[in-house]
Formats: sequence, structure tokens, C-alpha cells
Amino acid sequence: QVQLVESGGGLVQPGGSLTLACVASGRTFSSPAMGWSRQAPGKEREFVAAISWTALSKRYAESVKGRFTISRDNAKNTVYLQMKSLTPEDTAVYYCTAGQSVTDQPDSWGQGTQVTVSS
Repeated sequence: QVQLVESGGGLVQPGGSLTLACVASGRTFSSPAMGWSRQAPGKEREFVAAISWTALSKRYAESVKGRFTISRDNAKNTVYLQMKSLTPEDTAVYYCTAGQSVTDQPDSWGQGTQVTVSS
């Protein structure tokens, strides 16, 4: 089991930037790929981005390509999500995930951090 703790959420104006962080602990070797998903009010949870253990493989949802960047620091067991050019449509609870690969469904989920984009 992998434990995931997110941080960095908050209120940001449209066009602004925000960086989320997620620290993993426990059996991290069993779920080497990490990523982010989000759930907006009244909508289903959706995939945002994922990154492999080596960071050689990354995957993004079409809606965030070119605006969001996922990265990781394995020495700190931390994955980051840099978000730029934010719009109100990016408002959601963002969940950190861990899984087998960037294309598999996650094995573990964090508790989530709220991101609100509003003027």
C-alpha cells in the first residue's frame, strides 16, 4: 500500500499558475508510476497526468496539454504538477495517484487538494 499526501492547492486568478506536490510513502516500489486526477463539482473524476518511475514516459489529458507539466523527484518520493494559464474549468479537487504504469488505472489515491480558479 502506498500513502499519498497532496499539498499546494488554493485559490488562483484566471491566467495564473499553481504547483501541486504529492509525497508518497510506504510500498512505493510496488506502484512506480505516479500521477494526478481531478474531480470538478458535479462531474466524474478524470485523468490529468501521469509519469513513469524514470520520468521517460509522461501522459497528459488533452485538456491540459501545453499548460500543465508533471515531474518527480525520486529522492524525495515526490511528484509535482505545475499548472499554468489556469481557467475556471480547471477548478476541481486534485488527487495524487500511484500505479503500475502511466496507462494503468491507479492502485492508490491521495485525499485530494482543492484548486479554485476564480477572480
